[in-house]
Amino acid sequence: MDAMTNAATAFIGLFKAGGKVFMGYMTDIIPLLVALITAINALVKFIGEDRVNNFMAKLTKFAILRYTLLPILGVFFFTNPMCYTAGRFLPEKYKPAYYDACVSFLHPITGLFPHANSAELFVFLGIANGFTKAGGNQAKLALLYALTGIIIIFIRGLITERLSIFFFKRNNNLQILNQNLDVNNLAKENAEEA
Repeated sequence: MDAMTNAATAFIGLFKAGGKVFMGYMTDIIPLLVALITAINALVKFIGEDRVNNFMAKLTKFAILRYTLLPILGVFFFTNPMCYTAGRFLPEKYKPAYYDACVSFLHPITGLFPHANSAELFVFLGIANGFTKAGGNQAKLALLYALTGIIIIFIRGLITERLSIFFFKRNNNLQILNQNLDVNNLAKENAEEA
């Protein structure tokens, strides 16, 4: 009987733990995301959507900036998981590669700027602890992580872009490949559909 009681308690405990995680999301990450989305949208409105869109279109025209500077700015200023929203300024064909570049830079930036992805800080500090015990310098490790990360996100961005274009063509999704960046027109079309 004790075994059945313990099993039932453990079973219910699993759902209690899930409920605590869910409430943590509701009181922590979701309000943070709503506040960040609101702030970014307000900033874009304040600067002017046309100005922001034109600047980002010029910036993202070049692959090296599209897969280095844009993800770095997104991760540094918007942190994880809001950094992905900077991809809204890209044509659809580049979004998978931008996402890959952002995801790949979340850990390398943590050593220099822990605010960017604070959940990963314990991983970096664990590695840095072993590195310093072996005689290394933690600041140098953080810098090398970031520099290596920039190289990696550029390579991954290019590879993912090529793969995405290959699969878009193979699956006959040519409308994605022919689409130009016009966020304002997209917003108008969505409003008309609604």
